[in-house]
Amino acid sequence: MTLTVKMLVDKVKLEVIYGTEELLQKEITTSDISRPGLEMTGYFNYYSPERVQLLGMKEWSYLMSMASHNRYAVLSEMFKPETPAIIVARDLEIPEEMIKSAKEKGVAVLRGRTATSSLAGEMSWFIHAQLAERISVHGVLMDIYGMGVLIQGDSGIGKSETGLELVKRGHRLVADDRVDVYAKDEETLWGEPAEILRHLLEIRGVGIIDIMSLYGASAVKSSTQVQLAVYLENFETGKVFDRLGNGNEEIEFAGVKVPRVRIPVKTGRNVSVVIEAAAMNHRARLMGYDATKTFEERLTALINQNGEADD
Repeated sequence: MTLTVKMLVDKVKLEVIYGTEELLQKEITTSDISRPGLEMTGYFNYYSPERVQLLGMKEWSYLMSMASHNRYAVLSEMFKPETPAIIVARDLEIPEEMIKSAKEKGVAVLRGRTATSSLAGEMSWFIHAQLAERISVHGVLMDIYGMGVLIQGDSGIGKSETGLELVKRGHRLVADDRVDVYAKDEETLWGEPAEILRHLLEIRGVGIIDIMSLYGASAVKSSTQVQLAVYLENFETGKVFDRLGNGNEEIEFAGVKVPRVRIPVKTGRNVSVVIEAAAMNHRARLMGYDATKTFEERLTALINQNGEADD
């Protein structure tokens, strides 16, 4: 996915000190962010000019302690045509030598108001998310009680209709039909809609409907963490389904494993209510309460009690 300096400016609300329209359209190609402390001393052996360069109080203080000609020499060496931008945190003063070097090498100069660590964290999260490889999966992604639930299932089983019912019950649609997922980190999976399908839901017999127009902004969400996968499948007599909830099935997307439950579908069953219950039950498990474990403990206690009575 393409990420430009302008997108970073808009997302993190940075001030453009110097930057033409062309420079703001320069692409950011790596999620790594550099704090060029050693470079300030003139050590450029392992310098990575393709990264966004971030100056905090320490780097800025050292830079400002230099004589003007030394400051210009260091900045001229630091600024390269492939450098996306240099960012100064904490609303610190921008030295004239920085502007001069930026104009000569064609690098945007930006400024943030927040503390350096906070700014670095926010930029790192956004850049990584934008540059992460997307994998498209078929299904409906919903935000249910603040939890991202990916609904998949057999063809024509009613995934989109279930999503519409969940919207009517107060939950939020993230994506229908095509869900783009990516690994935010080794344990976190994130999902979002394809741009062309944003806020749209396809209902057989009705066509395409715009959820935001019909139900309002509170009925949609731009992205969410995928925390639970639900697979809807046709009910068949004799087919074995998990009744106690101790199957512990998982599915893997982009190298991240997500717990999955299988829900049988048949006429008269309110699938949306069952999915709500599955989401709440999963949240309870994350908080340390496992109803299946509680049942097994009670069953074991009852068996032991009956055994003692027989003795």
